[in-house]
This record gives sequence, C-alpha cells and structure tokens, in this order.
Amino acid sequence: MSIPPDDGAPAIRARGLTKRFKNTLALDGVDLTVPRGTVHGLLGPNGAGKTTAVRILTTLTRLDAGTAEVSGHDVRTAPRQVRRAIGLTGQQTAVDDLLTARQNLTMFGRLFRLDRATARRRADELLEQFGLAGAADRAPKKFSGGMRRRLDLAASMILSPQVLFLDEPTTGLDPAGRREVWQVVRRLAAEGTTVLLTTHYLDEADQLCDRISVIHEGRNFVEDTPVGLKRRIGDERIEVTAADLADLTEVQALVARAAGTEPEVDDLAGVVSAPVADGVRALTVVAADLRAHGMDVADIGLRRPTLDEAFLQLTGTPVASDLTAREVS
Repeated sequence: MSIPPDDGAPAIRARGLTKRFKNTLALDGVDLTVPRGTVHGLLGPNGAGKTTAVRILTTLTRLDAGTAEVSGHDVRTAPRQVRRAIGLTGQQTAVDDLLTARQNLTMFGRLFRLDRATARRRADELLEQFGLAGAADRAPKKFSGGMRRRLDLAASMILSPQVLFLDEPTTGLDPAGRREVWQVVRRLAAEGTTVLLTTHYLDEADQLCDRISVIHEGRNFVEDTPVGLKRRIGDERIEVTAADLADLTEVQALVARAAGTEPEVDDLAGVVSAPVADGVRALTVVAADLRAHGMDVADIGLRRPTLDEAFLQLTGTPVASDLTAREVS
C-alpha cells in the first residue's frame, strides 16, 4: 500500500474521544488533529490516557463517545480499512528471537497476506531501508537494543502504512539506541509517513515532533509546537557567574542594564540571571561591558527553557510521575 498524496485532509482527526473503564474515566472528550506527513507527540503523565487514545485510534479499544477517523476511515464503522492504513509499534518489541531478521520480516509479510516472493522482496527492502541488511541472517537475540527496535519498526512498515503509531518506542534503550530510532522516525516522516508518538522522554518529543498535544487527566490540556510550549514559560535567560563574589553587585547592575529588568541573584553561587527577549544581543552587551570594566567571570551564557520545565509548569506534574489514576492500556 503506497502513501497517498496529501489532499489537505488530516491523517488523524478525533473529536470528543471518551472512554471509561469501570470507575476510571480514561478519556474525557479529547480532540486531536494530525496533518499528513508530520510527527505529532502525545504527552502526559502516567494515567493521562495516552495509551488509551492510541488503542482507540488503532481499533484495539472501542470508544464510548466521540468520533475518530484515521486516514479518512472511521475507527468505529470501518475498522478493517483503518488497520490496512496503519502500522503500530508498541512498548514491547514483537520480533521472534529464534528467527533471523529476514525470516522475521518475511513472516510478518505472510501474516499480512503477501505471497511468499513478495514477502521476501519486501523484507529485503526493509532490511536495507532500516540499516539492517548486514544483519539479515542474524537472530534478534544477538542484536543491540537499537537494532531490535529498528527491526520492530521495520515489521510495522511491511505494508507501507500511511499512519504509524509509536507507543513509547525508545523505552529502555541506551542513548545510542534512541538516536538510531530517532533517525528512522525522521526519515519516515520525510518520506511522507504520518507518525503519532507517545513518549516519556521530553527531549525525544523536542527532537522529533512538529507539534505536541499534552493530555492531562484524560482531557486536552494544551497543543503547540515544542518551541511554543517552551515560550509559554518565558523567554531565554542570560546567566553570569561571577569569578569573585565581591563583583556580584557590579555584575548585577550590568545584567540589569542589558536585560532591562531586575535580575535574580544567587549570593552563594555567585550567579546573576535575568529573562531576555533577544538573548544574543543581551549576551553581546553584557560581555562587552564586562570587558570594558576589566571584570573576569567564571561563566556566562544563555539558558533556554526546556520542554521538561514547560511540562512541569503547565501541568504541575513531571511527565513520568505516577498519578492516582493508572494508565489504562
């Protein structure tokens, strides 16, 4: 199945998604719109409803109220068409350690009803695409975590899905393995695949996502670009660490003049910081003033808000914290 040209319709459109499990309201009217060919992050603390939303959109769980379309197909009335249009990679890899990488992908192709020759050809194409051709005849049990995850992603791409759902795809991977998966996701999006990503790693969302929807307690909380979310908690800050605490008052005055506002001062650490609208200009001014006054500093630089800080300030909860409501899968 090839990826269709963008006709302007979103790849995912959901309105008022609602799902209750006994006494737990997992989703309470969630809206979601994901344009084609983009990477969209779905973030929230444990128990926020992310996995439930993914399961509804992939037809694994029926919604109680609301509507959802994936690639133009209604998840309630046309689940088979939805399944033909999507790929799904869950939190645990689904590959067989007793088969080789090529045998794994060929098996998945056969399960998707490809004939034997087509399944083998598709397996070889994916092994090449995901950088696994050199390991085609090795069993996944001998792979690194990143290689196993790439093989799992390759399996989800057997039918060249229009929309790929990734539910915490890099959980448990080391930094090198995470970067391998990131490269694959970027390439898939560049080639036209729409990706919906849930993750607890906010640096991952920052690196990969075009837009991010934050879900909190089963409801939409905020949606924005990664840069936009960070800007919601303020501009970047200039920070100067005095080499000599005796210079702290003068450093404070210079930073205040450049920033146009009264800085914060940590008397013990000797750090003076202030929010600035134009960080490069402020940094240049402060550095020139320090030089003109013949003052040495231990450090000077710009500090930008992180997505972690934005998430914590917006929701009051760290993204990976445990809430009373357990994530319903």
